[in-house]
Amino acid sequence: MKILLDTHIFLWFISGDSRLSTDVRDAIRDSDNAVYLSVVSLWESIIKYQLGKLPLPEPPETYLPKQRDLHQIASLAIDESSVAQLAKLPLLHRDPFDRMLICQALQNSLTIATLDAAVRAYSISVI
Repeated sequence: MKILLDTHIFLWFISGDSRLSTDVRDAIRDSDNAVYLSVVSLWESIIKYQLGKLPLPEPPETYLPKQRDLHQIASLAIDESSVAQLAKLPLLHRDPFDRMLICQALQNSLTIATLDAAVRAYSISVI
């Protein structure tokens, strides 16, 4: 399985948060799965950190890539074909970061790991 982590799932995973289900944690750790973190999540986290809404032990621009590498999670860049998916995406979700993650999942045939009900409303594969 190819899994794209929603930002909150990645943050819960690296912090050992109990809100992360065992099934999702196991899927992330399963070496048979390819796991990705979008640069969109880094972008979102930096903004939230600057607004004082995301406490982290280090600045996000260094801490999050370090954690991603430590947990052998690949980085997923934003490309033009993923952005073009926005034109076809219904407005079921208003959050621009989540909308871009949905587009990346559609473009790259990825399963999104999320608890966000609005993301789950789209016709995409989720865990």
